[in-house]
Amino acid sequence: MKSLLKSLTLIAITLIVVVSCGPNKKNEAPKKLVYEANWESIKKNYKDPEWFNKTKFGIFIHWGAYSVPAFGSEWYPRQMYMDTANFNAQLNTGRPGPSREHLHHKEHWGDPKEFGYKDFIPMFKGEKFDANEWIDLFKDAGAKYVIPVADHHDGFAMYKSNTTRWNSYDMGPKRDVLGELFEAGRSKGMIMGASSHFAFNWSFYNKKDHFDTTDPEFADLYSSKGKDLTEPVSQEFLDRWWLRTKDVLDHYQPDIFWLDFYVDIPDFASVRPKLAAYYYNKGIEWGKEVVLQDKNFSHEAFPEGTVVYDLERGKLPGIRKLPWQTDTSVGKNSWSYVTNWKSKTANQLVDDLVDIVSKNGCLLLNVGPKSDGTIPEDQKEILLQIGAWLKVNGDAIYDTKYWNTFGEGPTKVKKGHHSEGGNEDLSSKDIRFTQKGNKLYAIVLAWPENGIVDITTLGKNSEYAKGLEFKSVKVLGSPDTIDWHQTNNGLEVKMPSTRPCEYAYTIEFTL
Repeated sequence: MKSLLKSLTLIAITLIVVVSCGPNKKNEAPKKLVYEANWESIKKNYKDPEWFNKTKFGIFIHWGAYSVPAFGSEWYPRQMYMDTANFNAQLNTGRPGPSREHLHHKEHWGDPKEFGYKDFIPMFKGEKFDANEWIDLFKDAGAKYVIPVADHHDGFAMYKSNTTRWNSYDMGPKRDVLGELFEAGRSKGMIMGASSHFAFNWSFYNKKDHFDTTDPEFADLYSSKGKDLTEPVSQEFLDRWWLRTKDVLDHYQPDIFWLDFYVDIPDFASVRPKLAAYYYNKGIEWGKEVVLQDKNFSHEAFPEGTVVYDLERGKLPGIRKLPWQTDTSVGKNSWSYVTNWKSKTANQLVDDLVDIVSKNGCLLLNVGPKSDGTIPEDQKEILLQIGAWLKVNGDAIYDTKYWNTFGEGPTKVKKGHHSEGGNEDLSSKDIRFTQKGNKLYAIVLAWPENGIVDITTLGKNSEYAKGLEFKSVKVLGSPDTIDWHQTNNGLEVKMPSTRPCEYAYTIEFTL
């Protein structure tokens, strides 16, 4: 009898525990919504999640039907319809006539009235796409988060959409590309985000009667805007944008949601706080802190501190105490795969990563897969080279904070969007600092010719070094004992006899 009572008691306790801890209890009070759709509420309650600023390095993916023509850039869908000089003037190309994409299209694909952008979609098969293979590559590259493009300007959704027929599940690859990447990424410990560029779909396509862009049958791809270039964004389109955005957020629950430009224009003023409040409240519902990213071209669209600031193909000249991000591409000339793709070097990209992290930023680095779903070998190799560098030097990057100053050296970094083309390569005189715990890292961005690094910032008389006591010094990746000497004017470090990596060499100071 005692044995029976004991068994019944254990069962009862087990049932209580299961019921108490079980998900979606009917009697559980819904989580309180913190954010209202106004900037006062958002500014009062929002704080940048600490987890994001620890990641430092992520991968962006531009893949879509525009990779089929593989010409020009991911803006091929826009440029192929630019047949007169006035449209080229809008882009400041200086060309007197039709765009090169328009001429290329007519030569290789025919009249844009008969063969429009929509006709590339059935050719976009993605037959070799393997989400697990992509994620494994990104992990080997040392990335901590991944942001695939969900909606680009072209209007073709790269996910199983509940709001548009023009999507990768029902057309083209006939696969939920975003969903497969999210499943693979999260199963392998990646932080997963999504990007939306759909706002510019309103004005992306040139509308003329001799193009298929004016055919009402395809207005849900080419947008419902008319031929008037100055036509303001309609409420119908704003509603469509909202439903598509909400669809991605609700069904994929991204940790990061990245916005492209055009959301910043006055026409979208009503939906910006609505989006921020909705997404941040959803994060509370999902039990996680989420990150909204925007380029904030107007610097007024999203008030300071309400989103994570993003710079396209540009950096900052100094430390920004709020987290920020640079998004740039492995490709110098395109975000999507093109046949004349020109890659940056791993050395340049590692230097960018170091410079950005020293200023409290993260780097989101884009790759452009081919239309069949393979990532080209040259892009793979660059990612693996970055990964090899991070295996040696990752302690100076991941989970670090900015120091008293970002660095020293003669090479200046230009500020702002699309400024990277004006930057010079960093030299052995250029040094960047990060810190973590009792470690201070000085990353030398090229190998010193005489093997000696002189860090003036760490001299006894330096305002930045006051109160510092150096316990030990080593170079990451090297087994050598390091000779060093501090003077009033600097701290000299004799580098090891053998280079521990290919570029950007980290000196670790234990304080």
